[in-house]
Amino acid sequence: MSTPVFEDISVTRDCPCAGCAHERLELRTGGASRASTRAAAVVALGAVLTGTGAGAAHALEQRAFSTQDTTPPGQGAPGPLVTRATTATTATATATATATAARTTSAPMRLTRSQIMARAQTWVNARVSYSMGAYYQGYRKDCSGYVSMAWGLGSNQWTGSLAAYGVRIGKSQLKPGDMLLFHNPSNPSAGSHVTIFGGWTDSSRTRYVAYEQTRPHTLKRTTPYAYWNNSGGYVPYRYKYVVEDGGNGGGTGGGSGGSSGTAFPGASSFGPSAVNGHVTALGRMLTKRGGGTFYREGPGPRWTEADRRATRAFQEAQGWRGAEADGIPGPATWRHLVQGTGKNIGGGSGGGSGGSGGGSSASAFPGKQHFRPGQSNAHITKMGRQLVKKGYGKHYTQGPGPRWSESDRRNVEAFQRAQGWRGGAADGYPGPETWRRLFH
Repeated sequence: MSTPVFEDISVTRDCPCAGCAHERLELRTGGASRASTRAAAVVALGAVLTGTGAGAAHALEQRAFSTQDTTPPGQGAPGPLVTRATTATTATATATATATAARTTSAPMRLTRSQIMARAQTWVNARVSYSMGAYYQGYRKDCSGYVSMAWGLGSNQWTGSLAAYGVRIGKSQLKPGDMLLFHNPSNPSAGSHVTIFGGWTDSSRTRYVAYEQTRPHTLKRTTPYAYWNNSGGYVPYRYKYVVEDGGNGGGTGGGSGGSSGTAFPGASSFGPSAVNGHVTALGRMLTKRGGGTFYREGPGPRWTEADRRATRAFQEAQGWRGAEADGIPGPATWRHLVQGTGKNIGGGSGGGSGGSGGGSSASAFPGKQHFRPGQSNAHITKMGRQLVKKGYGKHYTQGPGPRWSESDRRNVEAFQRAQGWRGGAADGYPGPETWRRLFH
């Protein structure tokens, strides 16, 4: 076969793949490079020579532009909502979607904070994969498309246009449903990103729950303020059409807590500045489990240091440490309190049967003490089998079995990293949230 001749090629105007998107941004900023377009030609030709076609070429291009997990990926350009009939990624289909923008674009919605967070949670639950050229529920599957969806915008925006739908606020004013936006106007593809603020996780307001669309899929994770990188460039914005829940500054009700029900209301319902019935319900449940000594008055609907200390004491009573005992209730903490399971503050077992959840014993976290070097028990075997079932068993050369091994730890670490966790949150030792996601 003769040696192929490589030529510079023109970027495809409507192609949504990462390579063409990058080239379009370069062209808009006057910095298009012949080397970049030649690289795109190499990828495309490689696909032809291997018989994999254009789709494979775009997949290779996507990998070529992939970044580290804490580096925000790129994003697509503004456009209308995309219906089922216009989700194809061909140039013809994309042109059709643009031409019908008037029919597929609607006005922004008026949403409460709880509605914004509920919309954001749907993509977390669905684990929507990241893509600049694909759509889910009409919205582009990248960071700005995700915020466009959560805010109920009638179109797909990007980091260069989202600010027009918000009002700039200060860090101290942040509430769940607001966004943290970083747009790099000189080179939008270099770090531009946006997250949805889900609430503070510590009283010093140095970490928060971030909802974001990133690789490999939508994530909800504790994040340093304002982000892992380019932190100084992020600006808080409040959605122009947000409606405060119950008119009490973002809370969800008064002091009785009777509306909280048994489902975990979300970490954003707790922490500094939270005022709602869930906080009251939490305090009353903690008081019944031995936490009354932390309260001089109350419990009440306004989050206080007493709530945090009582929650932390209950978490530590379960054997949890570090980030698992930060004083902010998570799903496992809430489940123990609602069902009356686990250990009371100061020792002793909970008084509930734990049976209201239907098979809750199968998913209840047994405690970190069972997963350590030298330990041998049925919980390790059960965890190992579930890891294999989920596709995270590659480090097992035999087993899994009841004795804790380095293979168990490495497989758990791989699963934790797949959730987007890093550092101490991905140490290979299962905690309540790892266990919940593993058996979900």
